[in-house]
Amino acid sequence: MRFGVPRHIRQLFSACLATLTVSVLMSGCAWLSPQACLPPSRIMVSAEMIFGRNIGDRPGISESAFANFVAREITPRFPDGLTVIDGDGQWRDGVRNVDVRERAKVVLITFADDAQKRADLVAIADSYKRQFSQQSVLTKVGNVCVSF
Repeated sequence: MRFGVPRHIRQLFSACLATLTVSVLMSGCAWLSPQACLPPSRIMVSAEMIFGRNIGDRPGISESAFANFVAREITPRFPDGLTVIDGDGQWRDGVRNVDVRERAKVVLITFADDAQKRADLVAIADSYKRQFSQQSVLTKVGNVCVSF
């Protein structure tokens, strides 16, 4: 006995406290979930694509070349709208063991979840890599609460 409380009671109390703690923490996660959108918001998919503009080690993808790519490859797949933002990025080239810095374009797209739209994101990235000799296009996708 410790402090006059039998061991089995202390163990039961510890187990209950642990269960309560996990329950509180998990309910906090559910509260933050986009499935709990506040009206008038609704759940949609948000995609962020980051396109590097170097070709090799040199700047190579002009403003007009990127605008043409958006008009030809992105807009037809997402005609409801998108946003293009200029950026400066860097990434680690593991093959050469160097940091690469380059101008970038960030494209933000929000859409109702649809398997074809998700496949379109992959097709856009593949097309960009092929057309502009890119190693990758960063694509980040997640559910968000949206209202217009």
